[in-house]
Order: sequence, then structure tokens, then C-alpha cells
Amino acid sequence: MTEPSNDSTSQNDPTPSNDPTPHDDAASGHDGTPLNPALGDDRAPSNGAAPQHDPVPLGDTAPVGDPADEREPLDDAAGGPAAQVTCSVPELSLIVLVGVSGSGKSTFAKRHFKPTQVISSDFCRGLVADDETDQTATTEAFELLHHIVGVRLRRGLLTVVDATNVQPKARASLVKVAKEHHVLADAIVLDVPPTVAAERNRARPDRDFGEAVIRRHHRDLKRSLKSLSKEGFRRVHRLSGVEQIETARIAYEKAWNDKTEETGPFDLIGDVHGCRAELESLLTELGWTLERDDAGRPVGASHPEGRKAVFVGDLVDRGPDTPGVLRLVTGMVRAGNALCVCGNHEQKLVRALNGRKVKVAHGLAESLEQLGNEDEAFREDAKSFMDGLVSHYRLDGGDLVVAHAGLKEEYHGRASGKVRSFALYGDTTGESDEYGLPVRLPWAEDYRGRAMVVYGHTPTAEPEWVNNTICLDTGCCFGGRLTALRYPERELVAVDALQEWYEPVRPLHTTVRDATMLDFEDVAGDRYLTTDLVGTVKVRAENAAAALEVMSRFAEDPRRVLYLPPTMAPVDASSLDGYLEHPAQAFDQYRKHAERVVCQEKHMGSRAVALVCRDPEVARRRFGLGTGPAGAVLTRTGRAFFEEEALTEELLARIALAAEGAGLWDRLATDWMLLDCELLPWSAKARELVEDQFASVAAAGLSALPAAASALEAAAARGLDVADLAARTTSRLANVEAFAEAYQRYCWPTSGLEGVRLAPFQILATEGANRADHRHDWHLDAIDALVGADATGTLTATRRRFVTLGTDEEAEAADWWRGLCAAGGEGMVVKPVLEGRTKLQPGLKVRGREYLRIVYGADYTDPQHLERLRQRRPTHKRSQALREYALGVEALDLVAKGAPLWRIHQYVFAILALESEPVDPRL
Repeated sequence: MTEPSNDSTSQNDPTPSNDPTPHDDAASGHDGTPLNPALGDDRAPSNGAAPQHDPVPLGDTAPVGDPADEREPLDDAAGGPAAQVTCSVPELSLIVLVGVSGSGKSTFAKRHFKPTQVISSDFCRGLVADDETDQTATTEAFELLHHIVGVRLRRGLLTVVDATNVQPKARASLVKVAKEHHVLADAIVLDVPPTVAAERNRARPDRDFGEAVIRRHHRDLKRSLKSLSKEGFRRVHRLSGVEQIETARIAYEKAWNDKTEETGPFDLIGDVHGCRAELESLLTELGWTLERDDAGRPVGASHPEGRKAVFVGDLVDRGPDTPGVLRLVTGMVRAGNALCVCGNHEQKLVRALNGRKVKVAHGLAESLEQLGNEDEAFREDAKSFMDGLVSHYRLDGGDLVVAHAGLKEEYHGRASGKVRSFALYGDTTGESDEYGLPVRLPWAEDYRGRAMVVYGHTPTAEPEWVNNTICLDTGCCFGGRLTALRYPERELVAVDALQEWYEPVRPLHTTVRDATMLDFEDVAGDRYLTTDLVGTVKVRAENAAAALEVMSRFAEDPRRVLYLPPTMAPVDASSLDGYLEHPAQAFDQYRKHAERVVCQEKHMGSRAVALVCRDPEVARRRFGLGTGPAGAVLTRTGRAFFEEEALTEELLARIALAAEGAGLWDRLATDWMLLDCELLPWSAKARELVEDQFASVAAAGLSALPAAASALEAAAARGLDVADLAARTTSRLANVEAFAEAYQRYCWPTSGLEGVRLAPFQILATEGANRADHRHDWHLDAIDALVGADATGTLTATRRRFVTLGTDEEAEAADWWRGLCAAGGEGMVVKPVLEGRTKLQPGLKVRGREYLRIVYGADYTDPQHLERLRQRRPTHKRSQALREYALGVEALDLVAKGAPLWRIHQYVFAILALESEPVDPRL
């Protein structure tokens, strides 16, 4: 039969918390008593009530304490009825098989589990001794077994141990490994008569140890059956007799904290602390419809768009209406419209309602008084609801974790007293600050997990993202605000407290940092920045140092450097004769993800970012630019394009005037815009590069090769066999001439702005809006209007073709590309036409055959060189391009929202830092 554990821990937590008792905390309300071990499991509350999110049972699975699990005892293994037994085990757990040699453990494991899930002592003995029967290797074999089990559990894999495990010491070491990794342990006992086991062993030549060993094992097993349930196992499943073992089935229980199938959208709500009126206001602001009872009290809420609310705990204490908050949230949860994790204040209030001795402080007295005015039925219902709250949830495929005080990555989805303690109280040093409150360890600063962690517990004046974590407790009960986070939109919504309901022991943390003040610590060392598109991006210390050199010595005033464009990824190499790059490969790379792409002319100039303000007053008010140009025209490294500020001012004035004429200021409801552009000619920025490298190479070749060709011609006239060398020289001369013609196409004289052209192709951001996720046809239509309204001829259009993939339009676009290149163009950029943000390369560059001579050398088209170049590996370049793009999108979000400059600068700086990664610059 399946025997529920009778120890002090609950069915999902073999480990009471051994952590130091947290301090009294005005923000936590902890009473100084140890955690209730029965609540450390996130499955069953201490009073036996079902958790508030009861899942569908698997087979005849039933939680510990459930009457459905109290089956009739099975008859002795020697005979009697053998009803099929279901062993219900957690999806993530350690399964310890217990049985004498010959009881069928290996056969049972093979029948019910994957081969990779089963770790046997015999297998480990074979690994360390080349002989599975070598008993002298037992100690080393079990050391290896415990190591393998630990690695698997750390990686979140169900693991089965196939060994006799009939002695308490052997089982205790395995339970210890499970506890160390915050994983549950179940025991499955295979109990067969000694005669059956002995007969099976006689049939195996490697089991010649005699029946005495079997009898000793059986005695140990019989003794163990009396104490197994007290050894830390969540459950003990006993299978008696051969028939019952052979007909048993395994069912898997999903962890209570596993809501990964819930994908949202969610409204995550910070610590309410009895502020019922503010909660009603916040829900209304978020678009929820409140449901009221006959007395007008809110008893539930629903959202017309199907959103689900997730409360981070601490619903109770301090505020004026704890019963009202519980009534509303309980109704939402039971209707399936909300989830709620346990806060330390719920934990303490339940203990008080159960008559336990707790310190009545930090708002508990107010809750007890308010609940005392309710009837007994409501108090019992509220207590049951709070007692059923779990410590944390994993949502949206594991990408979102909600815990009251936060949760470090290794605890996500785990179950133990330590996990629950961390989730309810956070990580503390054991010391107290000057207010008598616990000193907390900054776990969020060290967090590097993929999942976004949303929490509360420690009130702050404003929520702030730290390494993909955010605290939503903004001190509503202390006169602050009640805050919600829309997920996945990452939009914060808050309402002000009606008044200060409770005086805080410690003032709310306030950010006194000047928004424009940059700090070396923001960018120094290894940094981890969170992005929506690709998760966490690491910036290495050595790359940051290189970027710091550029920023500190050459870059513009940081108030003007709000965005830097990402590098552009190349297409795969083409196998077409004579070509290294071709549009066909770009179309192939986007074919699975988009129906249409846009092919944009790639201007042979220099990438530029233009910050354009409607007038100088906007520049001063919005960006603090009191002197100098009313905006900026920047290179990819954040430098000003023009040394003379007057040229920058004049160019910005022309763009602003064209925007006025096109009606863009009103159309976009903004008085500033950030533009992604190409500034022509190439020589306007790269004159030194052209003169020192390209021009000198061309001059040398055009001087030496004709002389060489003439000398070879004379040698041939004298009868020398120099035909091959002469042919190669003639070919090289033609290549050098093509090289010179290629780079000269992108150079022309300029004087001031005369001869300068600016080709904008994307509106990056405007007031209150990141425009980077708009479709490209939207961008190009707006740019056409801007260019059309320019009376100076400075702004130039970007030609393009839209292509429906899989149609003849692909071949037509390739012909168009050839025409652009033949007319002296660099090539084109292919971009997917999609709305919103996708984890795709934002664009792939397809450069022309002749332009690539500038990049790879005059002779690159020779077959032997071209074949070698086709082996290039653009993987790192594409990774760099996508990471820089993701960082840029985050920077634009912050710019549009008016975030502090130092936060914007972290992302902009990171883009520049990634540019110093070791990547082939020719890609």
C-alpha cells in the first residue's frame, strides 16, 4: 500500500527549515518563530486543507492526508488479493527503490522509467571496478552514485536509485542528497517472499552469495517498514507480492508551484496590506470589472480581455480593511481569475488564528481586530485560504517566477523549508540595521536567471528593474502607492494611497541620485543586462574597458547619446558562380518566419543617428541641452559627425523644418524624434581611411602592375615562356582597376553641407513611444513624407521593393539588386515585414559583387579566393548583431518613457562594448 509519511514535514517537503530565524521586520511582520515545516512543501497546508489551486489528480493519486489515499492494507506478500496499486510520485523527485536482492527492482525500474533516469549500484560498481559484483568497490561505487544523483537533481531531472536500500543508513544518505537539492524523495518498497528472491538469485550466475544474505536483507526490510515513513520520505509506496509489483503503475504529480502552462497575460500586483480601497482603484485602472455582493462589498473581479491577476503576497495587516482584501482576492482566486502566493504576513496571521504564540506587532493587531468583527465562518474560510497559499509560482513556461520576497534561480520550482523561507523572508545576514530590521543580502544583484522574478516584501519608493527582477512593494500602507506590472508588456501601473495607514519603522527607500549623473560602477566589470528579445546579455569587463576608452575620450555629451545602431549581420555565402553574397540566401533565412520582406537600398555612406528637436526649447526642456546644437548627429561610436557645431545645427534645422512641412510633429504627437539614417558620401566621415588605405593600395597597383605587364610582354617577345604569369598580372590589373572604381563611387567633394546627403530610413522613437517595432512600410511612408517636404535637397529617399516570399517577386528583387550594384550602389538590406518584436535578425545585408572588393581585396573574385571565403562563419557576427539590436530596443524603451539618463546609458554603453568583441570585421 501507499503509506503517508507521519513525520512533522508535509508531503512535499522532507526538510524543515534549519535557517537562522529571521529578525522582526516592519516590512515583514515575522514573529521570530521558526517556519512551520508543514508549509515548506508548497503542497499541503498544516491544517490539512487543500491548497487554493487544486490540480487535477493523476490516476488515483491523492495528497497525503486525503481519505482517498487510505486504502485497505494489503495482505502479506505470501498470498491474498492483489489490487492494482498506483504509485504517485512528483515529476521532479528522487525515487528510492527498496527491496532485497532478487525482488525485481531492476525489472521494475526498466518497466516504468527511462534508462537514463535509473542509477543502479551495480552499474556504478562496474564503472569503478569493471565488475558489477566486486563488493570491494562498494564504497567508491556509492560515492559515484551519490554524485550522479546530485548532478541530476541539481539539473531538475527525476532520478531513480536501484539498490537494495534495506538499511536505514543507506536510505538516509539518499534523503540527504535530495534535501541538499530541495527535491522530494519517495520510497517504493518491493516486498516479495524470501523464497521468491532466493529462487531468482539461483537463476543468475552472478548472484552466488546464498540464501543467508537474502534472509538478512529481508529482516532488515521488515524492521525498516516500521520506520520508513519517519525517515524524511514524502511517501512510502509498498508493493507486496509478485503480482502486485508486476501490475503496479506509476503516475506523476505536478508540483503545486508549477503553473508553467499559464501564459497570461498577467497583472502582477504588489503588497496590498489591507488597503482594500486602493486595490479596487488599481483593478479598475487595469480594466477589471468588480463583482459585489448584496452588501456592496467586492467579492471578485474579472477582466474583459481574459487577463489573470497574480498577487505577490502580504494581502493582510497594517491597512484599514484586511477582511475586505481577503474577500475580494479569495473570490478572484476561486473563480480562476487570479493566483496568489503566500506572504510572511499571511503566514503569521494563520499562526495567530490557530492559537499559536506570536508577537502581535507590525499590523497583526489591526488584522485580528478587523477579523474579530467578522463571523466565525468568514474567519475559518479566510484562514483556510491563507493556509493554502504556496510559496512561489512558475508561470509562462518557466519564464516568470512570482515569490513574495523573491527567489534565486536554484530554488525555482523546488520544494523545501529553505525554499519557502527564502520566498517568504528573503536572504538575510542574521544582523539588524539601525532600525532593528534584518539586513538583507542583495540576491537580486547577483541574479542571472532566464526567468523574470517578480516580488514584493521590501517597500521602495519606486519599482526598479535589477537583473530581470522587480520589486512591486511601493509601500501603499505607508502612504506610498499600490503598484502592478502588466506582463508581458512590462508596463507599470500604480495608484496613490488614500493616506498613510501605518507609520513605517524605516522610511521608504528613495532614489536621490541625479537622473543625469553617470557612475563608473554602472558600466565597469562584467555586467548583465536584461532584454525582452534575447534575455540576459553579458558585457565582459574587457569589452567594457574598451568602450569606456571610446566614450570618455571621443563620444558626445551622454545626454545626446541616447541610442547607437547595432551592427548588421551578413547573409550566408552564395554558391552562385562569381558571387559571395546574393539575395536568395536572405530570402531563405526569413522564409520560415515571415510572409513578406522589404529590400531596402543600402546607401554607401556612414551609419548615423539623428536626435531632432522641434526647437531649442524642446532640447533644453526634454534633454537638458542648454548649449550647443538642439540635438545630435552621431556616428556608430557616439561621436559627432561634424567637428563644427554650426554644421550640426544647420542639418538638424533642415530636418526639423521638413518634419514641420510633412506634418510629422502633429501626426506623431511629439516634439522630438530619433532617426536612423545613412550619411553620404562615405568620404564625409572616412576620408582618412579612403586616402591612407584604399587610395594608396589602388595607386600602388595601378603604378606597378602596368609596368609589370609591359615587362612581361617584352619578355614574351624575346621568346620566354611567361604566358601564365602575364595572364595573372593582366587579371590582377583588371581587379585593381575595378577596386579603384568601386571605392571612388562612394567619394565626392563636400564643402560644409554642400554635397552632404542624409538618407533616413527609420523613426526610432518619439515622445512616449518606441517606434522600432512598427512595420517597415509604416516607417518608409513617414520617411517619404519627410524627404518630400525637404526643400534643400539634403534629405534623400531610400529606394525599396516589397517581396512576397515564395513568388516570382524574389527573382525580380534579385534583378533589382543587380541593377543597384551595377549603377554603383553598395547593395541592399533585407528586413522582415512584421508587426511587433520578434527574435529575428532585424536585417541582413546583401552586398554587391564589386563593393565586396573594397572589403575582401581586389582579387577576391578569383575562384580559389572565393571558394575559401565561402567557408566564412557568420554565427558570432549574427549573435553580436542580435544582442546589440536587443540592447538598442531596451534603450529606446527607456528613452521613450523618459527614464533616467544613467539607465539609458547602461544599454547604449553595452552596445558599444559588444563592438569590441573579436569578430571578423569584414563580415
